[in-house]
Amino acid sequence: MIRLLLADDQALVRGALAALLDLENDLEVVAQVGRGDEVVAAAREAGADVCLLDIEMPGADGLEAAAAVARELPGVRTLVVTTFGRPGYLRRAMEAGASGFVVKDTPSAELADAVRRVHAGLRVVDPTLAAESLSGGTSPLTAREADVLREALTGATVARIAAAVHLSPGTVRNHLSSAIGKTGTATRAEAARTAREQGWI
Repeated sequence: MIRLLLADDQALVRGALAALLDLENDLEVVAQVGRGDEVVAAAREAGADVCLLDIEMPGADGLEAAAAVARELPGVRTLVVTTFGRPGYLRRAMEAGASGFVVKDTPSAELADAVRRVHAGLRVVDPTLAAESLSGGTSPLTAREADVLREALTGATVARIAAAVHLSPGTVRNHLSSAIGKTGTATRAEAARTAREQGWI
């Protein structure tokens, strides 16, 4: 029996996934959480073998949760199951230690098969996303530019961004200017949106 943890902030989605996966003879949902920062503790307590993670969750996103599981529970596999099929997210999920990445409209039989393959130590990646990820290349942003754009998504002023990322306002302006150039946009809000749509932040 493969023991599963489901992490998704939408209870309805979580419940539907659990119902579908519990229909499989060799799969059992042993834990469900609605926050990314609850994944490691719940997986440890329930003895989960595979964690199915959404990307956008409060507390910590699915990519951060995947990295935490890889670091703290190295025997547990993670499979990102998300609505947001963005090539940049796929690349970041693999870098975080996830074993697989599929989108939520994957048929239930294919999802169950993906869980089995991940549990067996294989990598499972949505083929369309894999092709897009390879053709799209890596993020052009530096880690600091990504940090600054993440804060810019909230509409924060330069002063607030500077305080949040512990940089001077002048340095923040330089990072924003560079990020705007790299994303081919005109404003920091557009740069942040573009970076998010690409899955770079």
